[in-house]
Amino acid sequence: MPRRLKRVVRRQIGKLRRQRRSSLSIAYELGVPVSTVVTEQRRQGVARLPSLQPPAPVVRYQRERPGELLHLDTKKLGRIGCIGHRIHGDRRRSVKGIGWEVLYAAIDDASRVAYSEVLGDELGTTAVGFLARARAWYAARGIQIESVMTDNGSAYRSHVWRLALSAAGLRHLRTRPYTPRTNGKVERFIQTLLREWAYVRPYPRSWVRTRALRPYLRYYNLERPHTALGYRPPLARLASVNNVLVINS
Repeated sequence: MPRRLKRVVRRQIGKLRRQRRSSLSIAYELGVPVSTVVTEQRRQGVARLPSLQPPAPVVRYQRERPGELLHLDTKKLGRIGCIGHRIHGDRRRSVKGIGWEVLYAAIDDASRVAYSEVLGDELGTTAVGFLARARAWYAARGIQIESVMTDNGSAYRSHVWRLALSAAGLRHLRTRPYTPRTNGKVERFIQTLLREWAYVRPYPRSWVRTRALRPYLRYYNLERPHTALGYRPPLARLASVNNVLVINS
């Protein structure tokens, strides 16, 4: 390859880029075209400055007591009016402007016992209603919620949300902006829901998908092995911690 850069030049491009030098200054110093410098930077994986930063250390934590911390999050789902074209192949058979519905998810930090609902919006009053039902569901299984962790969405910054948490005596923890890994347990749970429930098969209507959520949650809590729990399901972990066998999920 007669037009390929010499090895020493390629090394110099990588070295100077790791010193956070711009492509223009590297090209000027080495006497090569800027386009060549950019191409070589891409080949070495250093074209973007964030890629030069060392990866942030992974900080894993787990609360000791069930109920000590409840993670909450939401995910928008497109409403289903009919089977999509990805299944039947006919783009003319579609329903436009059908809108969205919202998946609300909660997971206990210590036991990984999870609860979820599909609701119509992301308003503060809707979030408060979901939290109330989630607390009652967890209380029926011997878990008293002490604090909740959410992102900085508008529902979780609303006046009605603050009043509800104050009245319930719950501590509110917020994630750092643009760092979803802070609330990673519920983020991972939502990804599991999408993969194993929401998109696992074609649903003819939204209500059919919603109806399938409760059986899946029963399977998730009672049967599905969890790697963080030594391949035990969450309710088995809860039973070992609380010394109570929970049959009804």
